[in-house]
Order: sequence, then C-alpha cells, then structure tokens
Amino acid sequence: MSVAVVTGASRGLGRALAQALLTRGWRVVVDARDGGALREAAEGVTGLVPVVGDVTDARHRVELVAAAGGPIDLLVNNASELGPSPMPALATYPLDHLRRVFEANAIAPLALIQLALPQLSAKATIVNVTSDAAVEPYAGWGGYGSSKAALEQLTAILAAEHPHFRIYSVDPGDMRTRMHQEAGSAEMASAGRPFSPELVTELLSVGVLFAPVTLDAGVSSLEHDEMPFPERYEVPAQCARLVNAVRGWGGRVIAVGTTVTRALETVTTPAGVALPAPAGPTS
Repeated sequence: MSVAVVTGASRGLGRALAQALLTRGWRVVVDARDGGALREAAEGVTGLVPVVGDVTDARHRVELVAAAGGPIDLLVNNASELGPSPMPALATYPLDHLRRVFEANAIAPLALIQLALPQLSAKATIVNVTSDAAVEPYAGWGGYGSSKAALEQLTAILAAEHPHFRIYSVDPGDMRTRMHQEAGSAEMASAGRPFSPELVTELLSVGVLFAPVTLDAGVSSLEHDEMPFPERYEVPAQCARLVNAVRGWGGRVIAVGTTVTRALETVTTPAGVALPAPAGPTS
C-alpha cells in the first residue's frame, strides 16, 4: 500500500488531496493545528491517520514521519500561514508576524523534508504547495508571497540536489477556501463558486492546468440591454505564459466567467498572443 503524508489537511485543498488519495487505496497521514476539525475529518475513515499539531514544532514533525510507519511515497507540504488579516503593506508589516509566516511556509516544509528524506521510497514524490503570489507583486501580499517565493526556490534547488526523487512546487490557483476568505476577499466571482478544492484536485489529477487572473469582481451588467461596465483586472505574466503555451500545444483555454473572458480578450493581440498586463479596466 502506498503511503502519503499531507500537512494542513483538516480542510480545503489538503483535505481534498487526502480524500482523493484514499479513494485510490493509499494510506494517508494528515495533520492540522485544529484538532477538532482534523478528528472530524478522520472520523470513520479507513486509512486516514490524523496527527494533531503544528508543522513548525520539531517534535510534531517527528511524530508525523513516525506515523507513516515505513517508506513514504508522497510528501505534500500544504500547511501554510497567511499572516495578519487584513494583510499589511511591507512598510508596516510586523516583523514578528513575518518570521512566523516564513517559519510556517518555508522553514517548516524544508525541515519536514530533511526529516523524511531517509524514509522516502526510491521513487518518492515531494509536492510543495505554493501560490502565484510567489512570482507576482501583489500589493499587500508581500509577507505571504515572499515566503512562498522562498519555498519555490528551496524546491527547485532540492530537485537539482536529489534528481532521483520527483520534487515539485505546485500552484493550485484560486479556490473557494477559508484561507482566501481570511485574506480579505468578501465575495468571489460567481462563476468560480463550483471550483471547490475537491473539484480542483480532480481536474489537476487528469492534467488540467490552472492560470491565475486577478479580478475586482463586481456587477458587470445590470440589465440585459445594457453594455457591460468596465471591470478592473490583472493578467499576471504566469497566466499569459501558460495561455500561450497551451495554445501552442493545440490545447484549449477555458475562461471561467464573463470578467475572465473580457480580461483575456483585452490583453490578447490580433495574432492571438496573450500579453501580461498590469491592473486596469476591461475594454
């Protein structure tokens, strides 16, 4: 039986990943700081091993690896710390909070990998969950984004140092999760509501890629005979690169929602090339 360790699995993407692995016959060791939520998620579930604790705690990391009970085939560093909410600008970011964010999002994942390395199976996979905030300069996301940028660089170097393992950083895109709500978003674009962590996990498992577009979601049209109002958007370079790559492969690009469609139309040249664009109104 294959064995996985998934951190931050009491809710959201971590819980959805654990459930997807269980349906495929894996034994999954999971953790979370919220003991009640983790035990609720694990209640009556065969093959799920809950270990309550914080990944920044060295003793807890030892317990996690020990709970695997043998070779680890998959390690997913999903647990993360958003930081203060509302999210402050870097000029006023409390440095004690910043240290905690880096400890949770960069140091703890590396520490867990270091501990698990001797116990990894020969063809093990390590997945570090990251964010487009690691590569795009979103105002207010400096603490979280810089910690995820550090995680991505750690991942890249680990992959170079351990080529016999499969080591990836993965950005799952925007999802309807509690963490995103805590970041200050009061309402998501309505077309994005079906994209739960479970659905995103299933789509990723069959090779569907996600490209982030930042939207200032609002009412685009009041009546059926009115022209759509301009809406603010940002198409990051990461999104433009992925759109162009998929089109180059002959694949399909699916824009979910009116504002996403308008944003991509606004930044696409007559030749069909998507260009990265800073925040601005749709045309």
